[in-house]
Amino acid sequence: MTTWLARSVHALVVIFLVSYVWKVSRTFDVLAEPARRQILDLLRGRPRLVGELTEALGLSQPGTSKHLKVLREAGLVRVRPEAQRRWYELRPEPLAEVDDWLAPYRLLWAHHLDELARHLDRMPDGPDPDREDHT
Repeated sequence: MTTWLARSVHALVVIFLVSYVWKVSRTFDVLAEPARRQILDLLRGRPRLVGELTEALGLSQPGTSKHLKVLREAGLVRVRPEAQRRWYELRPEPLAEVDDWLAPYRLLWAHHLDELARHLDRMPDGPDPDREDHT
C-alpha cells in the first residue's frame, strides 16, 4: 500500500472513530437526564402523544416538549405528525450503538460474576464452626 493510501485510510478510520465516539457520547449525555430515560421507557411500549407523556411524567407540556426536542435531536425519537397531533416513537438505533459499546464491559462483568459463583460454590454450606458470631 502506498504511503499516501495508507495515510488516507488512517485518516478515514480516525474520522469514523471520532464520529462514533461523539455519537455514543452524545447519547450518554442525553440519557443522563432521568425524565428523558422515563420518556424512552414509555415509548418502548408504543408511540405516544405529547399529552400522554406529559401526564405520565407529571411535567408541564413545555417541559415535556423540551425533553422531546433533545431526544429528537439526538436521534432517539422521531415525530410523526397526524393532523393536529404529534406522535412520538422510539428510534432504537442509537441505543444499539450504546449497547455495542457496552458489550465488552458486560463480558468483563460476566467473567467476574462467574468467578464469584465458582468461589461461592467452593465455600462450605452452613455457618463456620470456628466463628463465634453466627448471625
